[in-house]
Amino acid sequence: MITSKNLVHHEFIGLNVHVTSNKNESLNLKGTIIDETKNTIKIEGNDNIERVIPKKGSIFVFEIPNGEKIEVDGNILSIRPEDRIKKRFKKI
Repeated sequence: MITSKNLVHHEFIGLNVHVTSNKNESLNLKGTIIDETKNTIKIEGNDNIERVIPKKGSIFVFEIPNGEKIEVDGNILSIRPEDRIKKRFKKI
C-alpha cells in the first residue's frame, strides 16, 4: 500500500500527478505518469498530449490511490527508478 512515508519506494507509472513548479512552461500541468527515466517523467495530460518533464527543478504533487496528495521535490527523485526503489532516504 502506498503511503506518504513510502511513496518514493514505489512505482510512479499510473499515478496522477500535478507539476506545481518548473522552470519550463509546463507549470501547473496535470495528468497521469506513463513513463519515468533517471532525469525525466513522461506525463499524459488531460488533453491526451504526452509531455516530458525534467525532475530537477520541478515540484510534483502525487495523488495516491487513497486520495491523499503528496508533494515531492523532483531533485530527490533524480535517480533511476529501479535504484530509487531500493535506496534509503534520510527524510523526505
